[in-house]
Amino acid sequence: MTYPFSAVVGLDDLKLALVLNAVSPRVGGVLVRGEKGTAKSTIVRALAAQLPAVDVLAGCRFACDPLLPDPQCPDGPHEPGEQVVTRSASLVELPVGASEDRLVGSLDLERALTEGVKAFEPGLLAAAHRGVLYVDEVNLLHDHLVDLLLDAAALGTCYVEREAVSVRHAARFLLVGTMNPEEGELRPQLLDRFGLTVEVRASRDPAERAEVVRRRMAHDADPDGFAAGWTAQEAALAEGIAAARERLASVELPDARLRQIAEVCAAFEVDGLRADLVTAHAAVAHAAWRGSPVVTTEDVRVAARLSLPHRRRRDPFDAPGLDEQLLEDLLDRTSGDESPDDENPDDDGPGGSRPSGDPDGADGPDDPGGAEGSAEGSDGSDGSGGRDGSGDRRGADAAGSGGEEAPSRDRPSRDRTSRPEASQEAASGEGGGEVAGVAAPYRVPWLKVPGLGDGASGRRSRARTPHGRTTGARAPEGPLRSLHLTATIAAAAPYQRERGRTGPGLLVRGEDLREAVKEGREGNLVLFVVDASGSMAARRRMTTVKTAVMSLLLDAYQRRDKVGLVTFRGAAAEVALPPTSSVEAGAARLRALPTGGRTPLAAGLARAAEVLRVERLRDPDRRPLLVVVTDGRATSGGDVGRAAALLTGTAAVVVDCESGPVRLGLAGRLATRLRAHLVPLDGMDDLIRDYRKAG
Repeated sequence: MTYPFSAVVGLDDLKLALVLNAVSPRVGGVLVRGEKGTAKSTIVRALAAQLPAVDVLAGCRFACDPLLPDPQCPDGPHEPGEQVVTRSASLVELPVGASEDRLVGSLDLERALTEGVKAFEPGLLAAAHRGVLYVDEVNLLHDHLVDLLLDAAALGTCYVEREAVSVRHAARFLLVGTMNPEEGELRPQLLDRFGLTVEVRASRDPAERAEVVRRRMAHDADPDGFAAGWTAQEAALAEGIAAARERLASVELPDARLRQIAEVCAAFEVDGLRADLVTAHAAVAHAAWRGSPVVTTEDVRVAARLSLPHRRRRDPFDAPGLDEQLLEDLLDRTSGDESPDDENPDDDGPGGSRPSGDPDGADGPDDPGGAEGSAEGSDGSDGSGGRDGSGDRRGADAAGSGGEEAPSRDRPSRDRTSRPEASQEAASGEGGGEVAGVAAPYRVPWLKVPGLGDGASGRRSRARTPHGRTTGARAPEGPLRSLHLTATIAAAAPYQRERGRTGPGLLVRGEDLREAVKEGREGNLVLFVVDASGSMAARRRMTTVKTAVMSLLLDAYQRRDKVGLVTFRGAAAEVALPPTSSVEAGAARLRALPTGGRTPLAAGLARAAEVLRVERLRDPDRRPLLVVVTDGRATSGGDVGRAAALLTGTAAVVVDCESGPVRLGLAGRLATRLRAHLVPLDGMDDLIRDYRKAG
């Protein structure tokens, strides 16, 4: 039994964002950002049950509308009078490990070549047409899948172009993606393709958290009975969405409000014009939801709060956010030509009062405090906490923790980096160390892992990948995905006479098929081992060192790597950041890194070896790149040579931080032991030239 939408505690902004998309799909979907256990999955699955039912043509795998069938539907052409079936709006979930064929559909190449049958199998985009497409952990999807997904969402059409076959079908759906920022960010270009974004976090109010648990336990004990208690609220919500859809076309967007939207978007320095379009569509949808015939400043305010936080121009390591005081100032300055009646958000217009199922004002049974909701965490599974009952990490938001939106005003509008001179005003750090500042990152050389890998798609080292340039052919080891036509013909040609060929056609059998072997680039695990001892801080070099590492982190962000951070100072080494896709977390840890104490270099190398050993067990295909940032001094912590031997075979770079007129060359000796490339901290341009010479 799906958990009731109206029963989820809190999450008012998320509920509103989802409803606005349900009212007007042109808004462009919702990206839900938040920590695990905040009902992200629960509320998305609950929304689909509130969408109006749809009429489809019986037997059409692409859910064509009987009133306006797709003229290019692969199952068409559809003739008038075909049987019509009414069904609920579909909810399609895109797994993180889905392939491109599973997403957009695929042609059965084996049948096409051996039987002469042009058989197209539709994908998840076709199944989601006129429904909801839900992507959990969207930030963990491969980039090419996200590109295909968002292109289809923007165009309302899915194009499949491969092996000289062209298929097109309608794909209009409500796109909802959820993500935990701790596991890595989406690229800014992809963030921009989501219409609205909402930041959620678990409530810190004990009463609200208790209500979450109470309702979740009630649902687990009697799902049907619990859902029955919210029937009235769910029905009112569904009716409200349907009524708002009918009013949408008649809502007026005055020129004054359109200019207001344009001025707000320009003031926040968003790139392009998508923000203006999304804000306008969201404002119109909000007016329709309120029952107002005209868009007001209040509608613009609500739309801007949801559409702009992830679009503001920002540094790569800044979290999305919005300066709400600036927004209020802009709206106050540009709303002078609006009548008092239009400014009143409680004026619902001729549409009547707000539906009782509205996310902004629903009261539910057994809710003495008037809070909407219910225990989050029911996600339509067997209650074990996983998306498919497996209890894996991606189902963690079913753990029964309530959620609320993280107020934008609590987030800084811009996390400005310190200037180099900040190191002279070092703050006190943990363990009595100093915390040096960080200057603006700069471009670093392209570091690569030698050889050819098989890791996840990325932008760093050479690898065999599903996408890239074709370098050869081989017999398929499973279902044929990418036909190498020339190799297939070459394999079949010698056997034409013995197969009895008499005509012009080529006789091809299954054993002749060859698939293309492609080479692209992979993402690696970049493990930073940073010397934070007193020998590094004594000469005020830590700002330079931190800036260099921050630049390397930015490079890892752009190349889609996983990163980890090991630091050593005093008597031991510690894992400051376990391997993760969240480069932003690495940058935050680096900024707060204290310095001082002795130099346990051997301990740092040994800890790095242990981190890499564990990570190989977790992700054996992802090749590591070790970046050691040190001056090579070792004043404690054991035998450096023995520790370096633990890293034999690992691709490594040593950034030599030694400075001054007299240099001992200790970092160079370490590079020799690690068989690593030595890079002077103040001479990274030399490495850039080396790579250019090497091609």
